[in-house]
Amino acid sequence: MKTITACLDGSTGAKAVCEAGVWASQKLDAPLQLLHVLEKESLPPSGDLSGTIGFGSRQRLLEQLVKLEAEKSRIGREHGEALLNEAKTLARQSGATDLSTLQLHGSLVETLTDLESHIRLAIMGRQGELHDSAHHAIGSHLEHAIRTLHCPVLVVMQEFRVPLRLMIAFDASPTSRKALDLVIGSPLLAGSECHVVMAGKAASTHAPHLEAATRDLKEKGFRTTGTVLDGTAAEALQSYAETHRMELMVMGAYGHKPIRRFLVGSTTTRMLAETSIPLLILR
Repeated sequence: MKTITACLDGSTGAKAVCEAGVWASQKLDAPLQLLHVLEKESLPPSGDLSGTIGFGSRQRLLEQLVKLEAEKSRIGREHGEALLNEAKTLARQSGATDLSTLQLHGSLVETLTDLESHIRLAIMGRQGELHDSAHHAIGSHLEHAIRTLHCPVLVVMQEFRVPLRLMIAFDASPTSRKALDLVIGSPLLAGSECHVVMAGKAASTHAPHLEAATRDLKEKGFRTTGTVLDGTAAEALQSYAETHRMELMVMGAYGHKPIRRFLVGSTTTRMLAETSIPLLILR
């Protein structure tokens, strides 16, 4: 069975990631896996240094660096184990039953890619340890993970609460239709109040698609509102979320071609940086 995989590090948002994982695991009746990845550290190359000036000094320095790296690895492993144990206790207190932990060495994105066939939903915090104090910073691995993974990714902020009101950023593209189908077909958000929002210059030309989307949601029992917004997509979506007190946004990721994203920016990246609510993102 595919897992809900909650990616944990030492950031203050780890608790929210864990809580979101428990919620998703219970709603989807899927196992929860708590994942911690020890990033690789680079060392100076250890080749044949004979014939170089200061061979003895360099050799001793290399040996010291190797010992230091081994000690850092041990401390990192123990820190990760403690983090996973604390998260496991929190998850069990929150009602998680089918629960496991996993600690691996390597790159987080590469690890998630290797595990992806077994992941139903990946959960990540917006800020990692390196950006913990920066309110609108995006974690160093987050955008890379979203661009790489094909499974849904739930991005949570510093705190998590169960979302009862959600909005779907809809532009009638195949990716946004995929997001709509996910909401309709998954028990994760069943029964929620759902706003389907279209924004951007071409939004008004897709009114029939908006009407069809709201109709499909209503047929599945969602309390649904359809809205067309003027203005730049990212700004309009963010304003709507704040005005209507949305608690989750569902959106497709990186819908434009790379050259267009380079010239006009990416709505996905802006929403990752600026939103104050969780984002459920699909590619």
